[in-house]
Amino acid sequence: MVAVSLGTETHGSIICPADHNSVVGIKPTVGLTSRAGVIPISPRQDTIGPICRTVSDAVHVLDVIVGFDPRDYEATKSAAKFIPSGGYKQFLNKQGLNGKKIGVLRNPFLIPYKGSNVTSIFEDHLNVLRQRGATVVDNLEVENLSILMDPSQSGEMATLLLEFKLSINKFLQELIYSPVRSLAEIIEFNINNPNLEKTNEYGQDFFMASEMTSGFGESEIEAVKKMEQLSKNGVERLIKKNQLDAVLAIGSDATSMLSIGGYPAITVPAGYDRQGMPFGICFGGLKGTEPKLIEIAYDFKDNIKT
Repeated sequence: MVAVSLGTETHGSIICPADHNSVVGIKPTVGLTSRAGVIPISPRQDTIGPICRTVSDAVHVLDVIVGFDPRDYEATKSAAKFIPSGGYKQFLNKQGLNGKKIGVLRNPFLIPYKGSNVTSIFEDHLNVLRQRGATVVDNLEVENLSILMDPSQSGEMATLLLEFKLSINKFLQELIYSPVRSLAEIIEFNINNPNLEKTNEYGQDFFMASEMTSGFGESEIEAVKKMEQLSKNGVERLIKKNQLDAVLAIGSDATSMLSIGGYPAITVPAGYDRQGMPFGICFGGLKGTEPKLIEIAYDFKDNIKT
């Protein structure tokens, strides 16, 4: 085991493993942390964040890795305005839930847990939020959530395939040394080394579909616009309309709706089902709301039993 670790999330790769392993994961606003040197998938969605044992540990790591980086110029320059003076440790507030307004997204996130002990644990956790001074707005629904959570409908898959090819080719070409210099060469290497790369077991369908793309065309531009509109009318509208500090969902599936908008999230351990499988509570917010999410997560985790 390690004291701290870093994850790179495009669509769940911080929140999901943290949730499944009973640890804390922070997915920062896209651009808050530099992606320089990290194998890319999507400049729109890639973000680097800590996976740690406690909220405090994760926040201390976050403080170290945020900031402007000329090697990731556009993203980090745009997000630098969100970094608070004095950093994020100041938001490790034991009274952080007091006065917060949190929206609960039950469906479809609770459906997989129906009939299990998890639902009663979840209700107990909502009571903790209330007892700690938060206002809980229950049973909220995100507009077009089924589309937001389906990469093939939202436009996410089409753009990820294109962005990956462009990004990985640029990444490989800038390396001082590499046996491959393009996605096409990666595919060829995997074909020639099936045992080493376990190509027969896992295939490389995503790579091959990405290689077949040919740049940003009209359909890809429309897909990006669609995702922006879905995010604006979905998570963003819900939070602003209800004047929420954060939304809350059980498990890790909410990351789907947060990923395409570049929104931040924190997951904290919330308990175990009867088979011993961990599950977490995920708090999400609008861009730059890490201070609120940290306050909420820190106070919440400090006052629940897992």
